Amino acid sequence: MLSESSSFLKGVMLGSIFCALITMLGHIRIGHGNRMHHEHHHLQAPNKEDISKISEDERMELSKSFRVYCIILVKPKDVSLWAAVKETWTKHCDKAEFFSSENVKVFESINMETNDMWLMMRKAYKYAFDKYRDQYNWFFLARPSTFAIIENLKYFLLKKDPSQPFYLGHTIKSGDLEYVSVEGGIVLSIESMKRLNSLLSIPEKCPEQGGMIWKISEDKQLAVCLKYAGVFAENAEDSEGKDVFNTKSIGLFIKEAMTNHPNLVVEGCCSDMAVTFNGLTPNQMHVMMYGVYRLRAFGHIFNDALVFLPPNGSDND
Repeated sequence: MLSESSSFLKGVMLGSIFCALITMLGHIRIGHGNRMHHEHHHLQAPNKEDISKISEDERMELSKSFRVYCIILVKPKDVSLWAAVKETWTKHCDKAEFFSSENVKVFESINMETNDMWLMMRKAYKYAFDKYRDQYNWFFLARPSTFAIIENLKYFLLKKDPSQPFYLGHTIKSGDLEYVSVEGGIVLSIESMKRLNSLLSIPEKCPEQGGMIWKISEDKQLAVCLKYAGVFAENAEDSEGKDVFNTKSIGLFIKEAMTNHPNLVVEGCCSDMAVTFNGLTPNQMHVMMYGVYRLRAFGHIFNDALVFLPPNGSDND
């Protein structure tokens, strides 16, 4: 009798797992049948030769035309990271706002009234689009453990047209689904924001909870919704093919380079045009801020090709 019960329970469990897998695959493949096959692109930053051909007047005009709105998703448990992000790299966004799961008295934020990260992301994107669609052409979303170099992001986007459906960062493949990892930060053009916004009110194409037995992460949910709008994940790289959106800290990358490429620690580590690093502590945020924005070598031969001017009234340091 006991063995029969055990066999029955095993059968139920295996059947549940099989159904769950079928549901997941069906959910991820939604929208594939009515579109052309998408060839994955590795989008690259412009090289120095491209920039050197731009006149000084054109450079100034370009630096003024780029406007990046930064969305940071936070929870009260992130308060120390929240403070570090507010005091460091977000000053270099043209505007940065924090979207919190609940009201937090010590910091100004927009209360999303939910702990669900996908619902927070949806609400933040809708808020940003409704309020700022005529003011910003690029929208960058990150977690509070991410450090971003916004000037490098603008440099990367220099020759990209925001009226086209760009959705980029560090891409990951999961089955048939290719998505941009939120751990490295997510960039949407204004056109992608328009297309996403048009789907947020259509549960069949962009559900609030998804039609699965278990939840999938918010970055995968976003990719599923964007596929319906013809917007696909693109991996961002420098002109040498190195990733510029990173899902790890620079410390981990250096350790890996020392192990795998001991004679090429610098070259084997990271791109000179890196946009993000993730998994930082508050203290590491401040160290990065010092290294990226404050430390300068007198007489350094590097000559900045572009200077992105901060908006009026900014406390950009």
